[in-house]
Amino acid sequence: MSLEIKVPTLGESVTEATVSRWTKTVGEHIGKDENLAELETDKVTLDVPSPVSGKIISLSVGEGETIEANAVLAIVEEGAEGEKSAAPASETPAPASESPAAAATPEPAPAPVPAASASTSGAMPLSPAVRRLLDENHLDANSITATGKDGRLTKADVLAAIASPSVLTPKPPPTSPLAPPPPKPPLASTPAPAPVKPRADHPREERVPMSRLRQVIARRLKDAQNTAAMLTTFNEVDMSAVINIRAEHKDSFEKRHGVKLGFMSFFVHAVIEALKDYPAVNAEIHGTDIIYKNYYNIGVAVGTPQGLVVPVLKEADQMSFAETEATINSFGEKARQGKITMADMSDGTFTISNGGIYGSMLSTPILNPPQSGILGMHNIQKRPVVVSGKDGDSIVIKPMMYLALSYDHRIIDGREAVSFLVRIKESIEDPKRLLIGL
Repeated sequence: MSLEIKVPTLGESVTEATVSRWTKTVGEHIGKDENLAELETDKVTLDVPSPVSGKIISLSVGEGETIEANAVLAIVEEGAEGEKSAAPASETPAPASESPAAAATPEPAPAPVPAASASTSGAMPLSPAVRRLLDENHLDANSITATGKDGRLTKADVLAAIASPSVLTPKPPPTSPLAPPPPKPPLASTPAPAPVKPRADHPREERVPMSRLRQVIARRLKDAQNTAAMLTTFNEVDMSAVINIRAEHKDSFEKRHGVKLGFMSFFVHAVIEALKDYPAVNAEIHGTDIIYKNYYNIGVAVGTPQGLVVPVLKEADQMSFAETEATINSFGEKARQGKITMADMSDGTFTISNGGIYGSMLSTPILNPPQSGILGMHNIQKRPVVVSGKDGDSIVIKPMMYLALSYDHRIIDGREAVSFLVRIKESIEDPKRLLIGL
């Protein structure tokens, strides 16, 4: 019995994904729960396991091509035996119309050929994503070199052509009186990107299309700069007390809870106490309204080879230090494996970014919309600090960290921002405050 494997639900507002890698080929055997493909969306990378064991009959698109949510990704003949080994998974799979026998026999890769128009009889059809790119950029498919299987034009081909506009032939405007009207100009709040000037490639350079995740990261960060009245305030914190607590209790903490005691749990709970005192930092602007959030979902920025992701500690105020550390560690492991899901990254109200783990001394973090505040942690450096005592002032060596709070000045006043940061400083320099609610 043939079974269709469909693209899984990709999350709210995500309608398509790119096949970044096939792990199986047509004609090959796949086991139940064995991974079939890796999909890349605007926000996450996810695996698609096979629900049954059988032989792969067809794969819908090639690597680098886009497929819609809930579309048929592959067809598997349940219970059938397939080849135990096949062509490397990095090769572009055969289109669905090929027979299994033909697909299982490797053939020399065809030379790139100009893509035929989708309307031409017998031409390879264009995927929805490719057709949309051509229409949005007013391009003629015949002017772009196709590298896909059997002359199929891929999304990567179109993106590469857009990056080298000197080789393109613009698509003539429609002349039919029933032709659709030209697209509306973008709103003033989201200006169109400046045209990319032609640039010759250097022999020692490599041109690689940006991943969907990297494109979305770039767009969201720029949108945050264009939309919010962003401002950053700084302070420094003496880490002596937290370091001493960790040194004293780290072994017993790990033995009891099975997780190491880190700095992040202290900062997460210090942030929560500060958010309770200054609720505007936990709010967001929605049109002409301000939405105050009486819950504390703290995002923790995690770097991955694909880009920055921000999984969220849901109801973080209800977590113990051990639960906070365990959840953060779990997110870090999932991020390294590319297993972060949409649910992991949703509904955050405030973000913490720890650039100190990479050696950063000071930075101005960019807001994570629609949130109104983000805290930047940095590396710990021993510095001479003036300390006042009974016998007067003295200079001592202290482990110090710079803190940076970037905030949306449209909703948060300078006094609130500075006081919020001072509140965090007080909690870190005297962690007993976190235990007794001060």
